[in-house]
Amino acid sequence: MIKENFSNIKLTSARKSILDILINSSKPLSYEDIKDKISMDKATFYRNITIFEEGNIINSFESNDKKRYFEIKRVAHSHFICSSCSKIECIHKEIEMKLDNHQIDTIIIKGLCCDCLNN
Repeated sequence: MIKENFSNIKLTSARKSILDILINSSKPLSYEDIKDKISMDKATFYRNITIFEEGNIINSFESNDKKRYFEIKRVAHSHFICSSCSKIECIHKEIEMKLDNHQIDTIIIKGLCCDCLNN
């Protein structure tokens, strides 16, 4: 799915670096998570992220901590964000939600994760 979206995007070394990190991650990552792994200024990072979003290669969403998180667009899934510790978990169970005359792109569920619930 990722390769077919690259027909109009030149794969520079900066873009390849970002994609490699996102592809190899099991969870969504913020700029702060990624910046320690690559040498790239913030403007270059976000310019490339915008290209990936417009090319339908990645998803992004904002968490409780007001940070934007990014992940490779794979199988559609939802996210659980802990209201207490801001931990993000991918939910791969199907959640069916339909609204007439609407297209749902993202479902984010907020609540307490099992660690915070037990504390």
